[in-house]
Amino acid sequence: MIGFRRHVFVCLNTRDARDPRGCCAHRGADAIFKALRQGAAKANLVDVRINGAGCLDHCSHGPSLVIYPEGAWYRVSTAEDANRILESHIINGRVVTDLLMENIDTTCEQNETPVATGDQKSRL
Repeated sequence: MIGFRRHVFVCLNTRDARDPRGCCAHRGADAIFKALRQGAAKANLVDVRINGAGCLDHCSHGPSLVIYPEGAWYRVSTAEDANRILESHIINGRVVTDLLMENIDTTCEQNETPVATGDQKSRL
């Protein structure tokens, strides 16, 4: 098989702690990456690839990840969130809508504070 049924990119970018954008690495991205890799291995998902990535350019909303071929962008705060995404989206093909970045305002990058919509205010 060429390619993968699903390809997951997890931002592991690190930048100086003084940078106002922050970075996914300082927000726990490594634990999220490890949870996804271990969960995929445990589920024997040989047709799924979990990759670490450089900056995915949603720094103020991190940790972030994207899943292809769907192109679903997630903000993942905890390893528990990562496990929900693994079970629902990666294994069963059901998007976890409450963790999608489209549910938060992703237009405020750089030095601005993210603005939540709906029930997402409690997650920021």
